[in-house]
Amino acid sequence: MTLTQDVQDTILRLRREVCALHAELTRYELVVWTAGNVSARVPGADMMVIKPSGVSYDDLTPDNMVVTDLDGTVLEGQLAPSSDTAAQAYVYRHLPEVGGVVHTHSTYATAWASRAEPIPCVLTMMADEFGGEIPVGPFALIGDDSIGRGIVDTLRDSSSPAVLMQNHGVFAIGKDARSAVKAAVMCEDVARTTHIARQLGEPVPIRPDQIASLFDRYQNAYGQ
Repeated sequence: MTLTQDVQDTILRLRREVCALHAELTRYELVVWTAGNVSARVPGADMMVIKPSGVSYDDLTPDNMVVTDLDGTVLEGQLAPSSDTAAQAYVYRHLPEVGGVVHTHSTYATAWASRAEPIPCVLTMMADEFGGEIPVGPFALIGDDSIGRGIVDTLRDSSSPAVLMQNHGVFAIGKDARSAVKAAVMCEDVARTTHIARQLGEPVPIRPDQIASLFDRYQNAYGQ
């Protein structure tokens, strides 16, 4: 495949970015051992950059990130791509606005996933970041695009950038890989806080109109 210089430059940048973002997963204790991954869509090309399968986080380098097409076929790289490649490729094919996908097995969020229970919107931070509850996607086996179908079907009509895949873990999406990592970090944070609140009593839900107001302000007016 012949790539333009612009695409080659973009792939080089994304190799560095995706590699560096994996350090955020360990920094926030969202993964253990070699589990979890970050991927990024290559703008202007039907390609993605993703973590290699089964490689220690300490051994990740920009050079060993794997480039595939959006069917999961390896285009660049000496290592096998993540076992979630087919699932994430499916997300990129069916949600063109998504530029990054992250998968974690973070403790508290995965505990909610093991119960197939959505995380209710009981915190203003949840309203800001997720626009409501964090939903649960269906149980799906690893290895093909079944997980991807579940992610897309669950998030297509949801404001949430994260989904708890039943009995599995968190998948988060974003306009780019960094945004998807942020969603995964925030998902674990609110999962933990809501779990602790439940130990003390029943958390008070936020009204739908208040959620909508908070979400609109945060998404459209907050920050620089």
